[in-house]
Parts: sequence; structure tokens; C-alpha cells
Amino acid sequence: MRTGAAGEIESLPALLDVLAHQQGSSTPVDDAAAAIETMVLHPDYPCLGARSVFNRERARVVVLDDLGTERSARALIPALAEFAAQTDLGDGFASLVSVFRCTRVPDETSFEELLWRQLELIHDHDELPWNPQVSDDPDNPHFAFSVAGTAYFVVGLHPRASRIARRTPLPTLVFNLHEQFERLRGSARFERMRDTIRRRDEALQGTVNPMVDDYGCSSEARQYSGRLVSRDWHPPAHFDHEERQ
Repeated sequence: MRTGAAGEIESLPALLDVLAHQQGSSTPVDDAAAAIETMVLHPDYPCLGARSVFNRERARVVVLDDLGTERSARALIPALAEFAAQTDLGDGFASLVSVFRCTRVPDETSFEELLWRQLELIHDHDELPWNPQVSDDPDNPHFAFSVAGTAYFVVGLHPRASRIARRTPLPTLVFNLHEQFERLRGSARFERMRDTIRRRDEALQGTVNPMVDDYGCSSEARQYSGRLVSRDWHPPAHFDHEERQ
């Protein structure tokens, strides 16, 4: 962990600024993965699930060039299928972390558009049906993204994010297996862990993330990009099975 001149631990926002300046289109795969790990393992990083993933070496990092492209979609589909097939949920949280080292995003809206374009392209090239346990309608409270028949909660992160916990050195999409959240909700740990994460996020940012909501209360699509959206917001994407046939 980086420390300041007096030996104190560098603040998370300061660390993120340094990491962002070190990353670029020529960043080696190992360096891109290490930057994400350094961010998540900072003492002030609020998400306990993400910290567990990296502490237990349960993160699979895939480094790609451009976000929102067919090339990235074709690379992510087999990577996610393999990740789902090889992940033992009994061993705890696991995530596939996709980092896009050549993409530059000027603001949160631009990132949101690229995120949903990428998800649409993944769906367009996905040969398997949507996971039947979740809705394919992004406006539905029971929506979750589906790849190769497996449901995922997608977390978008990028250097221009207004929430510090979403401010990665490079644009990043984290694919979390939806089933692991369902298992957590069914355990006694869920509410305690949820409340702890929200307290830690408030301590870091000064406010609780206004977009956070429990599954089934509103569509999780509202949380994917990390941008604050209005009540009448609709995801800039649709996943129509008939259109792609």
C-alpha cells in the first residue's frame, strides 16, 4: 500500500489519481490487473464483496482494448461461459473483471452508453437463451444480464465516475454471478454485510450512494453504470430475441 511522506496511508482518491496516470493503451495485462487489485484492497474501499474476491484470489481479470465493440463481445462470451462453468460458488464470491485499456470516456453519460452498447453486442452474439430465472427487460425489477445462460449483476467503473468507489484507473466492467447474491440474500449475513458496505461508502464519499437498492425493489439496470439517474430513466438498450433471429 502506498504511503505519504509522513508514513500515513495515501487516501483512496489520491491513489486512484496516481493509478489513472499510470494506465494506458499499452498497459500490460498484469499491470492492469494489479491496479484494480490495489484499488480494491485499499483500507477505505467500501465493497466487502470485492475485497473478498481479491483477498481470496477469486477474481479473473480479462484485459481488452475497446469497450462497446463486437471484438470485445466475441472475447467476453467464451470467457464468461468458462468463468461460470469453473466457478464453485461454495468457495465464496467470485468475479470476472474486464478492463478496457484503449477506451477513453469524457464523462459518465458517455461511459453509460458504451456499457449498454457492449451488453447489447454480447447479447447479439450469444447463442444461448436468456437465463429463465431473471427478466430480460431492463425496466423489470427482476432484470439481470444474461450471458451463455448464466445471470450476472454488472458493475461499471471508470476514471470519471462521481462515486469514488466506482473510479477505476481504466474503464472496467465487473460481472458478478447473480446466484452468489441470491445465496447471500438467503443467509443471515446479508443485511449485516449490506449495511456495513453502505456505512463504509458513506464514510468515504460523505453520502450513501443514492442508486443502491435491494434486488426486486427496482431494476438493477439502474445501478450498472454508477451514474445518478432520474426516476423516469430507461436503459439505452433492449434485448429482443426476435430481432436477432
